[in-house]
Amino acid sequence: MDLTSFVRPLAAVVTAAARLLSRQARLRLRANADGLVVSGNDRDLAIRFSCPATTHLDGEVVVPAAPFAETVRMLDVDQVRLAVEGSRLAIRTDHARFALPLLDRDLLHDPAPPPLLSKVDGAALGAALRTVAGTAAKDDPLPVFTGVRVQSIGGELCLTASDRYRMAVARLPLREVRRPIDVLVPATLLTEAARHSTGAMGLHADHSHFALSWPGGTVTTAVLDAGFLSADSIPSDAVDTEVEVGADELAAAIRRVGVYSEDRRVLTLEVGDAHLRLASARQDTGEAEELLKANVCGGRTSPSFQARYLLDALAPFSGERVRLAIQPGLRACVLTPADEDGREVGLKYYLMPMLPR
Repeated sequence: MDLTSFVRPLAAVVTAAARLLSRQARLRLRANADGLVVSGNDRDLAIRFSCPATTHLDGEVVVPAAPFAETVRMLDVDQVRLAVEGSRLAIRTDHARFALPLLDRDLLHDPAPPPLLSKVDGAALGAALRTVAGTAAKDDPLPVFTGVRVQSIGGELCLTASDRYRMAVARLPLREVRRPIDVLVPATLLTEAARHSTGAMGLHADHSHFALSWPGGTVTTAVLDAGFLSADSIPSDAVDTEVEVGADELAAAIRRVGVYSEDRRVLTLEVGDAHLRLASARQDTGEAEELLKANVCGGRTSPSFQARYLLDALAPFSGERVRLAIQPGLRACVLTPADEDGREVGLKYYLMPMLPR
């Protein structure tokens, strides 16, 4: 194998592979007239990325993933040459040479992705996952709280995730539906894979695997074995107060007033006739309060939230006005955009209140 590639696209491909795979993983590099294909698998995960390259000699090799990715990522030149030299893969520039050992090719298999079931816009999917996957738990003994439910409902894709204290549900249009899809996918992997997507993305699934595909890339993973998440399990029929306010203005006020709250940083949104009042106090730093103009409808239920979770809930509505549908007691507050027009991704964010301090 012998090829020349621009460093930037090659670094992007191998860095993505290294982030998804473990440091002990191997990469298969396959060069032909169409360019370079980088593939690998690790436990329940398989990746396959394409990279433009000028191939001088067809062939394939298997090399350690981590040192190969780190070497390419640190190159400060425009082009690099990859060539087999005996039992080594040489990474050559005009002024440097690095050599990696060639590994046994028979130890690495490239499994095919499951059948294609649907397609969706990659940019819209990435935007939805930035919010939804952020509500999944990072480490939880119950797999259901570390995954994102990926479900087709009619002509829409529904994404759902929760860590018990909050839940986000996003809906976006599907471009193509061949068969229904309903799987639970690891949130961290799904987010990382979506970062590298472009154009239309294929959604593949069978009873045990899920895959995302796009021009130049495929990521396949085992699905989680757990019960499915659903917003239907959260009571939301007792709304007695609705508040409409600028998301950025509310977030800024929370950051300012939150400086004066105790360590748990629990803030109460006191609902008035046409305003929200935020207040907090600490014995060592004093006290703070701030009023925000708001459109208020219904009662005056005033919930308390952990400030960090409330800021996370407001983030996807930045630049917009957000509607808070507040329920009495410790029932979830539902955040939605005040104006749905022009939004490709429909979003609902469920946030559990806390007892006021």
